[in-house]
Amino acid sequence: MTGQRGDDMQDLASLPPMEDLRPRSVTDQIFEALYSQVVNLTLPPGAKLSEAEVAAQMGVSRQPVRDAFYRLSQQGFIQIRPQRATTVTPISTEAVMQAYFIRSALEQATMRVAALQLQPADWDGLERLIDLQEGASQADNRGEFHALDDQFHHDICKASGKEFVWNLVRDNKGHMDRARFLSLSYGASTAYIEHRRILAALRARDPEAAVEAVRDHLSHIEHILERLRTDRPGIIG
Repeated sequence: MTGQRGDDMQDLASLPPMEDLRPRSVTDQIFEALYSQVVNLTLPPGAKLSEAEVAAQMGVSRQPVRDAFYRLSQQGFIQIRPQRATTVTPISTEAVMQAYFIRSALEQATMRVAALQLQPADWDGLERLIDLQEGASQADNRGEFHALDDQFHHDICKASGKEFVWNLVRDNKGHMDRARFLSLSYGASTAYIEHRRILAALRARDPEAAVEAVRDHLSHIEHILERLRTDRPGIIG
């Protein structure tokens, strides 16, 4: 019996990871495409969506589009109203602040680890990302800047051995990203300067300074919301 159990366990050890068993479905791909356009404001608050039009543009049947719409509605990004137009929702202050709370808590905890864990090669990689961010800011390439911003925070989590933290952040930050994306026209330079402050604290191996730097960096979302209420009142809910 012991030998047989050993053989069984040997077979189980050769199973592929779950992600290899579950490739992205058509619904996943439609959801991700629409999610990206909602977050980067290609589909702004108030934009109308049609199952038939999305299905035609993407060359799919209406069922996976309907399923993707449902997922987006459950996350608060679109409002589905039977017999009426499906629309992109306004940016929700409550949803943004919930996302901020989750992200700030997780990244502050990660910084305590990162300050003691990261190595010179990690610091150099982060420095290169900041330089690229500065270039994207000067070129007013907001999409690239946003992607580099995410990469900076992701790489800190990964180098700390806490990549799962970034996965949690990524899955919860969409509403926050909508507001942040609108602020890039005036806030991008501040963001990469603050990244340099975070990196300086990591190089100094100072956990408290790193925590303070990322806390201050992320807390700008409150000021962003205040400005949007004044500058773009129609898109804030």
